[in-house]
Amino acid sequence: MGSMGKGLLLRFLSFCLVLVLLLLKVLFGRCAERMVEKLLPDAISGSAVNMEAKFSQLTLDVIGLALFNYNFDSLTTDSPVIDAVYTALKEAELRSTDLLPYWQIKALCKFIPRQIKAENAVSLIRQTVEELIAKCREIVESEGERINEDEYVNDRDPSILRFLLASREEVSSVQLRDDLLSMLVAGHETTGSVLTWTAYLLSKDPSSLEKAHEEVDRVLGGRSPTYEDMKNLKFLTRCITESLRLYPHPPVLIRRAQVADVLPGNYKVNAGQDIMISVYNIHHSSEVWDRAEEFDPERFDLEGPVPNETNTDFRFIPFSGGPRKCVGDQFALLEATVALAIFVQNFSFELIPDQTISMTTGATIHTTNGLYMKVKQREKVSALAAAL
Repeated sequence: MGSMGKGLLLRFLSFCLVLVLLLLKVLFGRCAERMVEKLLPDAISGSAVNMEAKFSQLTLDVIGLALFNYNFDSLTTDSPVIDAVYTALKEAELRSTDLLPYWQIKALCKFIPRQIKAENAVSLIRQTVEELIAKCREIVESEGERINEDEYVNDRDPSILRFLLASREEVSSVQLRDDLLSMLVAGHETTGSVLTWTAYLLSKDPSSLEKAHEEVDRVLGGRSPTYEDMKNLKFLTRCITESLRLYPHPPVLIRRAQVADVLPGNYKVNAGQDIMISVYNIHHSSEVWDRAEEFDPERFDLEGPVPNETNTDFRFIPFSGGPRKCVGDQFALLEATVALAIFVQNFSFELIPDQTISMTTGATIHTTNGLYMKVKQREKVSALAAAL
């Protein structure tokens, strides 16, 4: 969002805090509960469920509503837009690992099937987003809406798109479209991958899964989570942060040196040189972490602050750090915590035997062939039972 003025940026950050509280009550929980409803027939029949696909659908629905007030409804229906989003995400991932960037040669892209499919997908997404921007702009203009308070939020349409249009900031439609598309890509598959690997790690560690069930039952008492509950879901939150340590998204960061510098170890860097930072290697290094390859949520003090880059001396950097740190880190953590709490509250789950869970890396770390599980419905614990 480089086009924002300083005043608008401060208002935007304030807006995001209010938005997150509203999303927790209205959006995160509602989408997660819809996923629970869709899983109930599989729980009854004992069918294998690809939870990676379910979590990805869930997070796509969340980000669509948060950004555009647009319901992809991907947990329920298939549509050309949904297929286009996944095609574009897959293409972005493949381009991040292609050795030869042949896709930069426009003439070739007119003959290569993969590139034709990707271009058609991007065109459809751009058209959809442009239509949403035009529709929202028309409403904002007709209602004469304008930001005049520090804590602005529109209860009928608490989307980021509505905020940006009501700000009346001079932003071109193309830039607005591209900024929102970047948020869509960055905010969808990453959180879906976090949920996928956290569920996988819990399924491999019955004692941790039991602790997660106990905590959710005790804290929530059978009801939907509130913002106040987040501070008490300490073990569940540490499960997510430990999952982010073992499976960071993205696994590699790229930064460009603005000036010449010398890194620790006497590595000289020239101005303009690109530097690749392997978050995955840092998070798995035995020189940085004790029992680096083990899943141990309680390596992070349950009574201490939620781990981040500063309070771990940059040992834990799933969201990077400094001025280029991910601006959506709190949104993602809250979304993941709410979704996982509702999933754990309603289901016990186990891996389908004899499947090989292998990694494929790109923009995120995801499974090669899916994460197939059996889910079993749990009885929600009442508030009275939880207190005993």
